[in-house]
Amino acid sequence: MLTALGATTLLAALWFVPSANATAPGHPEGASAAPAAAEPAVQSARSAPVAASAELADTGGVDTTPYLLGGTLCLGLGAGFTTFSVRRSRAGF
Repeated sequence: MLTALGATTLLAALWFVPSANATAPGHPEGASAAPAAAEPAVQSARSAPVAASAELADTGGVDTTPYLLGGTLCLGLGAGFTTFSVRRSRAGF
């Protein structure tokens, strides 16, 4: 019963999270960019095969290194505590 309540609460909270609809820069929200049919260069770029040396674009975004290190640390701690608790519970019998 408690698990069902937790899942219901989580789904109800996620209902109010706004959707991530991308808009072109300089356009107000809700307005879409020009259709792809009007831009032949975009269509040819979409149909062109991807080169083997293609890399991700440098968007100048946030450095994610601390988040990756923190997530790895938390994952390691969780695995360590799980292993410790399993060994401790088996040693008691």
